[in-house]
Amino acid sequence: MQMLPSSRITALALMVLTTLVSGCATKSPADNQASSASSNGVQVVKGKGGLFGLDFLTPYRVDIQQGNFVSKEMVAQLRPGMTKDQVRFVLGTPLLTDLFHSDRWEYEFHLLKRNGELVSSRVSVFFKENLLEKFEGGDDLPTESEYLSMIAGSHKDAMPETSDTPLAPSPK
Repeated sequence: MQMLPSSRITALALMVLTTLVSGCATKSPADNQASSASSNGVQVVKGKGGLFGLDFLTPYRVDIQQGNFVSKEMVAQLRPGMTKDQVRFVLGTPLLTDLFHSDRWEYEFHLLKRNGELVSSRVSVFFKENLLEKFEGGDDLPTESEYLSMIAGSHKDAMPETSDTPLAPSPK
């Protein structure tokens, strides 16, 4: 059976359109995105819409969370002189521990939202003689309630906005 010339053109156009639509599903979220990074290690990368900016041509994506979420409240509990067990209790088990730098723990967090927005943060904790000496990062982290609203989607742009409410000083 031979195809008519107009049928061939239609079939070719459908193949090109299918390739374009399926191609947007394989793009990396880091492609064609604007990013905003702060000096404290929290970075938000906002993604664009679907094909040609049309959201209805974007395949369904799930939120992907990797690493340790560390909130503003958690970092506020850190005090120099804490033991490794106390830091592990407050922040959780570190994502990265280095065999050659056993006195340094890394708490790295990445959240890739279904709209292509990438939120990442990093908190580094340094020990000296198994006691907390200092920590880096965590100056502009979200609070736990801001994080929950961000993953639940109840607040459209919960990041990078963070609470201006000061945390109550912990009792000494």
